[in-house]
Amino acid sequence: MVRLGIAGEIPFGYIDKDGELTGEAPELAKVIFKRLGVDRVQPVPTEFGSLIPGLNSQQFDVVAAGMYVNPERCEQVIFSDPDYQMLDSFIVRKGNPLGLRDYQDVVEKKAKFATGTGYAEIAYAVEAGYKESDILIVPDQVAGLNAVEAGRVDVFAGTALTTREVVKKSGKAEATEPFKPLVDGKPHVDGGAFAFRPTETKLRDAFNVELAKLKKSGELLRILKPFGFTEDEMTDLTAKELCGG
Repeated sequence: MVRLGIAGEIPFGYIDKDGELTGEAPELAKVIFKRLGVDRVQPVPTEFGSLIPGLNSQQFDVVAAGMYVNPERCEQVIFSDPDYQMLDSFIVRKGNPLGLRDYQDVVEKKAKFATGTGYAEIAYAVEAGYKESDILIVPDQVAGLNAVEAGRVDVFAGTALTTREVVKKSGKAEATEPFKPLVDGKPHVDGGAFAFRPTETKLRDAFNVELAKLKKSGELLRILKPFGFTEDEMTDLTAKELCGG
């Protein structure tokens, strides 16, 4: 049995209304671990901020929460290669009246801008020259959609996946084409992966072998599709690249 650390975040890893473990990362983990000879996975729900400490204190065996790979986290855990990549996108009013396609447009057109609590998009907007104190911070993408529909803001920024999914029910708003935010002046793509304890290199390497096979066969996209992922989110990025190595 393998214990999976999850953070109750849709669509990445969560317990559904029937009490079943699901999400893109747990469903992928079930397939890969079965191929490695492990038939059962058990969820260990925790808060997102407790995932890495919980992993390193052996409360669970792997983080299955769609965690972004970044240099700071790479100092504490070892990552599989990413199973998805993620761009940013905006929620705007239908027809995108201000023509907002990236953070530079938001700054130049003096658009009223919102994003979510603790989102990476705050830093992306500030890097483009938007004043942090002028950003409207809302709890999540649903609140962001409501703010755009009500005209309180011109634009809400989130991941391409969350914006695309939330506007499906809207008659007044749409999601813009996904784009790469600039980090230190360079276009940046985030990637999410599984995290292992630094001592578990053999397990991580075996996991990567099976993940690569799923990518090659197209089965990875079939596993992730029910959670809103598309061909655009498939990736050849490596953990090494995202760790800054």
